[in-house]
Amino acid sequence: MSQINAYLTFNGNCRQAMNFYNEVLDGELSLQTIGESPMADKMPAKMKDCILHSQLTKGDLVLMGSDMVGEQGLLKGNSVTLMLACNSEEEIKNCYEKLSVEGKTTHPLENTFWGALFGGLTDKFGNHWLLNFEKNESN
Repeated sequence: MSQINAYLTFNGNCRQAMNFYNEVLDGELSLQTIGESPMADKMPAKMKDCILHSQLTKGDLVLMGSDMVGEQGLLKGNSVTLMLACNSEEEIKNCYEKLSVEGKTTHPLENTFWGALFGGLTDKFGNHWLLNFEKNESN
């Protein structure tokens, strides 16, 4: 089956953001700078430390990011939200707390009518997150 992964674009702080997300999610992070790529000679020297591609993986979760912004510049909006499906109440509370640091909570963690613990926030990088933990008898 096909899957969709989130790919985030940053304006020079991709390394900082992806390291932050890795601290929250505790996965495996790989970072490739422009200076380490075959594109290095074609790009301005000031961009050599910018991230060409990053990937954070934990199980089936894949979050990617880059500092490669088009000519129009970085346009932040509310059209992209990252949905984090958590495996336990402890995990959702931990991730919500960590992602909220220097960010803005938009929906506190609460029990929902669909039987989940759910919440929303915007992190310190301006990215929108929804967190969900499906409660059932086996959890």
